[in-house]
Amino acid sequence: MTEATPQQPKKILVVSAHPEARSLNAALSTFAVDHLREAGHEVRESDLYAMKWKAALDADDFPGQAPEERLRVMADSERATLAGRLSQDIAAEQEKVLWSDAVILQFPLWWFSVPAILKGWIDRVFTAGFGYGPAVPPPYSEGVLAGRRALVSVTAGARETSLLDRGIHGRLADLLYPVQHGLFWFTGMAPLDPFAVYDANTLPEERFEAAKHAYGRRLDGLFTDEPVPFRSLVGGDYGHDMRLLPDVEAPGTSGLGLHLRPRG
Repeated sequence: MTEATPQQPKKILVVSAHPEARSLNAALSTFAVDHLREAGHEVRESDLYAMKWKAALDADDFPGQAPEERLRVMADSERATLAGRLSQDIAAEQEKVLWSDAVILQFPLWWFSVPAILKGWIDRVFTAGFGYGPAVPPPYSEGVLAGRRALVSVTAGARETSLLDRGIHGRLADLLYPVQHGLFWFTGMAPLDPFAVYDANTLPEERFEAAKHAYGRRLDGLFTDEPVPFRSLVGGDYGHDMRLLPDVEAPGTSGLGLHLRPRG
């Protein structure tokens, strides 16, 4: 029997967002870091609450901005990014993203979205000129951060059935679309199907152990599992108006599902 080729060590950034160090999210972050390091990978962490991360984007992010000048976020962030004069905390996080081969976001689903502190990390770190903009490759393609994998690990207090098709909360894939498609794929990272723990407010020990086992399998496939098959902007499926061409077949899908290629 031929032995499997061991996976080459990779560099992984884990970004976590929960205010309680004894929370389920903190436990899952710790598990991921330990599991990945035991597999031989190099891991760096950004615990946003422990870091006291500033969530609000403002002119202080761009040192040297004249106070009398009107703040134009896209133009000013791009100018500061290209000139190397972003605030130190943003520059440090951008360096971590560029260092990584994969990014993992760990967070609870709060009001059908990410916690405000994580949204602030996204807003401030993915500046024009770094994650998007006219000076970098086009979005929704093998863009500026191409070659990196991305994984969402999320906890939800709701039951799983309420986040499936016909579930009252909407499909989890749709709720996470702004992160999966609008952040990861927009910047060129290849997102995997999210890992989720449901009924997270009342999780007995046996379910936590089962969740860790399932999460470990997902972490083992971080660089081998098939990414979500989002369509590429430059792949011939969209016109110059960035709308899906009418002759592109997407049988049985509607809404956000139109932007997925059929899985093979």
